[in-house]
Amino acid sequence: MMQNLPWLFLLLPLLAAALDWVLFSKCSKTAATLSILSAAATLALCVAYLAGLNTGAPDVYTWMPVAEERLSLHLGLLTDPLAMRMMLVVTGIGLLVHIFSLGYMKGDTSNLSRYFAGLSIFMFSMSCIVLADNLAMTFIGWEMVGFSSYLLIGHWYHKASAADAAKKAFITNRVGDFGFLIGILLTLGVFGSMNFADMAGKAAGIPAALLTATVLCLFCGAVGKSAQFPLHVWLPDAMEGPTPVSALIHAATMVAAGVYMLVRLQIAMGHAAFTDTACAVIASVGAITAALAALIATQQDDIKRVLAYSTLSQLGYMVMAVGLLAGEAAMFHLYTHAWFKALLFLGAGAVIVCCHHEQNIWKMGGLAKRMPLTVLCFLMGTCALIAIPGFSGFFSKEAILDAALEHCPVFFWVGAGVAALTTFYMTRLCLVAFCGSARAHGAEQAHEAGASMLLPLLILAVMAIISGYGFIADALVPYAGFEAHGFAVGLPFYVSLGSLGLGLVAALLVYGCGKRSSDPLAGNALSAALRERLYIDEFYDKVLIGGVQAIIAHIIEFIDAAIIRGLCVQGSAWLTSRFGLLLSKLQGGSLRAYTFLSGLGLLVLIILLAFNF
Repeated sequence: MMQNLPWLFLLLPLLAAALDWVLFSKCSKTAATLSILSAAATLALCVAYLAGLNTGAPDVYTWMPVAEERLSLHLGLLTDPLAMRMMLVVTGIGLLVHIFSLGYMKGDTSNLSRYFAGLSIFMFSMSCIVLADNLAMTFIGWEMVGFSSYLLIGHWYHKASAADAAKKAFITNRVGDFGFLIGILLTLGVFGSMNFADMAGKAAGIPAALLTATVLCLFCGAVGKSAQFPLHVWLPDAMEGPTPVSALIHAATMVAAGVYMLVRLQIAMGHAAFTDTACAVIASVGAITAALAALIATQQDDIKRVLAYSTLSQLGYMVMAVGLLAGEAAMFHLYTHAWFKALLFLGAGAVIVCCHHEQNIWKMGGLAKRMPLTVLCFLMGTCALIAIPGFSGFFSKEAILDAALEHCPVFFWVGAGVAALTTFYMTRLCLVAFCGSARAHGAEQAHEAGASMLLPLLILAVMAIISGYGFIADALVPYAGFEAHGFAVGLPFYVSLGSLGLGLVAALLVYGCGKRSSDPLAGNALSAALRERLYIDEFYDKVLIGGVQAIIAHIIEFIDAAIIRGLCVQGSAWLTSRFGLLLSKLQGGSLRAYTFLSGLGLLVLIILLAFNF
């Protein structure tokens, strides 16, 4: 039975969710305790495996048996270094989010048992994706993540904006998941199996066009889950959920799933399966997303939306690295990003709570004096995000820039430009929110966060500093045989410093020391476009949904009403009734009419026989 210990990664959070929902729906403290214990137990189990615990391969269960074995659907788990190191990120950050939620949700009037049950379902879903040994089981976790995100983003469902955001996230992901499902079926047909272990070495004899189609269809799933252009629109609106949920989605679970899945496929299928065309598309989508999101972030005033677009931009970095066949760099950045982005979101959550749930940075100000420890932790996360040398984000970003410079200089310069924009908008956020004087009553009344919120922030702040160094990264980055690179003086290093300096100087020139009361860049057409997210959401609402979709709906309605119901159904019924009415005229009850018709019929028959008809 010891070999089945990995199944506890799935069973413990699933059991906690079920008990919270069914037995403890009226007892929020018990539900919270149960969910936290579940997260702590899975983290302890993960640490035990990373420390050397070896229980053997877990049992594989047949879910849907089919006569042809390769078509049967199995439930099996992988416990290789990629999976177990990724589980450390998921369970570690998941536990910290659970603990932080105790302070953040204190006094909330919503059903907290349902909230913690949703967190546990999220942990179960992500664990299913990470540990799955085949694409079918991955898809189960994939859809469960979509379901759990719907529950958590819409936790405050009494708010129309939260309910709409939950639906938007769920529906947008279904678009990407449709392509992902096609990709899974293509994989089964092309490779003859959905198991990752059976894909190795089979790409050599497959036509390049078929491999490209398969990989790009699978990539559609990553475009949805990892919020890449053009399906990025759901992630900023997901901020309507509680801030700990945002940290969980952005740092270690939902949005990381797409990058993890692509890297898992690169390892399983081999680089030969990722053709030049597929790689070019993947890298281009990542680069476009990174640049687009960074530009939009420069003019967002909601502290959570700034961080949301930052996540989009950093995910673009990771996807670009996957397209450059630098999976190790992508996973390195995923790993460091998880810690410092969780720190930034939880830090933002502490600021929001202590400012009486104010999220507009222009209604903050002076928080460095009132919340020094929280602000210090937030600044540590900011330093990692903008890649100040010595912080974790610097090392992982350099790895991606090195790969870009080696494979395609165009992507290198895009990455450098995005780095400058990242420094600009994060410096803007810190200057406006933390410096100067308070601009609103909430900021004047702000105070230091409580212990349940500060403890996770302090732990994450330490990880934001040290997680990029080789002594910890080599053992924990989710990639087999990974070796972190130290300081390497070269073009990427100098360009990174130049991007950092450019962003800092530009932000200081525009926003000074945070004493401005409004954004000096507001009021022009470009600023308005960036504030409105380049009108992409409006384009979807008015052109695709209100225009194209409405036209297609009218055409379908016409076909249904005029052809199917009108001509086929009602038309055939009308024709039958009229033919029956005509025949009824022949049954008038007149003997002379019957005799006449019989004679007429006999005459016609004689004529036909006479002329050999």
